[in-house]
Amino acid sequence: MNRRERLERCFSHEETDRPAVYVRTGFPADDPTYDELKSYLGAHTELKAHWSGAELSPYPAETRVEPHSEDFERHVTVLHTPRGDLRSSRLVSLRGRPGLSDTYYIKGPGDAERYLSLPEPEIGGVDETSFRAAVDDIGDRGIVTVPLGTSPGGSIVGLFGTWTFAKATITHRDLVHELCERQMKIVMDRLEVLLEHSIGPYFNMSGEEFITPPIHGPRDFGDFIVRYEKPIFDRIHDAGGYVHVHCHGSIRRVLPGFLEMGVDVLHPFEAPPMGDTTPAEAKNIIGGRICMEGNIQINRMYEASPEDIARETEELIETVFHDHRDLIVCPTASPYVRGMGREAFPRFKAMVDAVLEWKS
Repeated sequence: MNRRERLERCFSHEETDRPAVYVRTGFPADDPTYDELKSYLGAHTELKAHWSGAELSPYPAETRVEPHSEDFERHVTVLHTPRGDLRSSRLVSLRGRPGLSDTYYIKGPGDAERYLSLPEPEIGGVDETSFRAAVDDIGDRGIVTVPLGTSPGGSIVGLFGTWTFAKATITHRDLVHELCERQMKIVMDRLEVLLEHSIGPYFNMSGEEFITPPIHGPRDFGDFIVRYEKPIFDRIHDAGGYVHVHCHGSIRRVLPGFLEMGVDVLHPFEAPPMGDTTPAEAKNIIGGRICMEGNIQINRMYEASPEDIARETEELIETVFHDHRDLIVCPTASPYVRGMGREAFPRFKAMVDAVLEWKS
């Protein structure tokens, strides 16, 4: 079984000769300390190439930069709508570290109405040749995935910010639904363009984690995630496609929602303390219906010994791969610590080797 076939069988819930093994590729930019790791992963793991097309036209906006501190500068964006301007800001690191959202477009119901006055974005063209080239390039090493962006509900959280959104689900629930409905239509329209050009069959989405416990319970997850993603995923399945979802956090109570939506592969299934779902619990709930992608915590790749990583990987396989299906061993996030690639390499190698050397 080659690497492409192994991933295909993971997405379609068929038996595999061993678990797949994958590492997300959001490496620190311009960091040669990760070169050896990248080479090893390219040679020995199941690969996913990411291809984008039918992009949405940007909304009319202007951004200015303001001083903030020794470590950050503030980027202020003004979004022009037919009913008036909206403003958001983000703190951008001056030292190559992750940024931080500062303020958000929607601060109250009036801002939500302004956002709803925006026309739907135009959908760009599809370069089928580049997609076919990506498929040919990865060959038997893996698959090509197509991002659908942030989930409709998750993208609306991004307009409000976490706490303002949570309050709006109580005080202006109908308005939140109107925003989610609008965003679902945009995603569906873009998906139709992709399907018309025979792009697929592997699609991915993220952002569901913004509407999960402990801030939101199963009711909100059903109302603002399942309600607006199930039609999208149904359309993908009707076209013979598959859906991968990336969702951090405490997901045990909302796993039935992921099943209802028809998610094919779910990442990363975090055990306590980062989440609330052990591999055994997750397998008991979703076994045979969702492929588990996970769940070695990313901090372990910088803190644990290679021997501990190998042991954790072997225990994961023993716990959830007893039926020889539905497991892609994967850290919970991309390698992210700048300058630490050489130190991390033995841990990542230990995880990969434990999978490659596994015997039933």
